[in-house]
Amino acid sequence: MPSKTLTLSLFLFISVVLFSQTEPDTVKSVKADSGFVMSKSPMGAVLRSAIIPGWGQYYNESYWKIPVVWGFLGFYTYYWYDRDDLYVKYKNLYDLSDKESTDGARLKKLRDFYQDQRDQFVVYFGLAYLLNLADAYVDAHLFDFDVSENPYTGTMQLNMRLNLR
Repeated sequence: MPSKTLTLSLFLFISVVLFSQTEPDTVKSVKADSGFVMSKSPMGAVLRSAIIPGWGQYYNESYWKIPVVWGFLGFYTYYWYDRDDLYVKYKNLYDLSDKESTDGARLKKLRDFYQDQRDQFVVYFGLAYLLNLADAYVDAHLFDFDVSENPYTGTMQLNMRLNLR
C-alpha cells in the first residue's frame, strides 16, 4: 500500500499537469504614457558627484549644499592628515625608545591612539563621500516634486503625481 506522502505527491503532480496552461498568453501589455519626464537624471547627478564632490548638488541646483559637502570632506581630510602626522611622530619616537620602560609603553599607547584616530577619519571621509552621492541621487529624483502655496487658502500644500500602471 503506497504511503500518504507518495499519494499526495502523485495527486499534486497530476493536478498541476491537468490544469496547466497549454496555449500562449494572449493578453497584450499596454504601457501607459504618463507624459511626465524627469528634468534631472539621478545617475547623471551621482556620476557628477563621484567625479567632483558637490558637482551633483550644483547640477540639481542645490547650491547651498556645496559648501556643506566641501566642509565635511575638508574637515575629515584635515584631521586625517593631522592624525597621520601625530601617528608617524609617535611611531618614530616609540621605535627609538626603550620598549620595556614606562616611557616606551606611554609612546606605544599614544601611537596606537593616533593610528585609531587616523583610521576613523578615513571611515568618516568615506561615509561623507557616500552621503554626498546619495544626496545627489535623491535630490535629482525629487527635483520635480512641488510644494507650493494653495492660492485659495494661502496655506502650504503638497502636490504629488501618482501613476498607476
